[in-house]
Amino acid sequence: MSYALSAALQSAVFQHLASDPNLAGVAIHDALPTGTVPQTYVLLGTEEVRDGSDVSGSGALHRFIVSVHSDSAGFSSAKQLAGAVCDGLINAPMALTRGALIGLWFDRAQARRMSNGSRRIDLRFRARVEDE
Repeated sequence: MSYALSAALQSAVFQHLASDPNLAGVAIHDALPTGTVPQTYVLLGTEEVRDGSDVSGSGALHRFIVSVHSDSAGFSSAKQLAGAVCDGLINAPMALTRGALIGLWFDRAQARRMSNGSRRIDLRFRARVEDE
């Protein structure tokens, strides 16, 4: 397998988060926001892809980051939003424009205070895709 399904997976994740009622009113970005930056937003981040082909066919394992950024004092609101992102993505039925999503799982998270005082939580997910 190759990197061929990456754009389809990213688009499906973005659309799924943007349409999730539990994330209503939260800005979802696939690039750093410009201009006036929202106090709290979700950003699709880096990705690592490995071949996941086996005897059943061609596939790939995508490891990608979804970050929650917040200027709020403390981590409470950022953690609540991160939980909503996880709830929305884990095992979500998403249709890809090419290929198929076999599964999407939470891998790990890192919460940190940034040098400017803001909060950032990086959520790492694993997704298995197959080309049809």
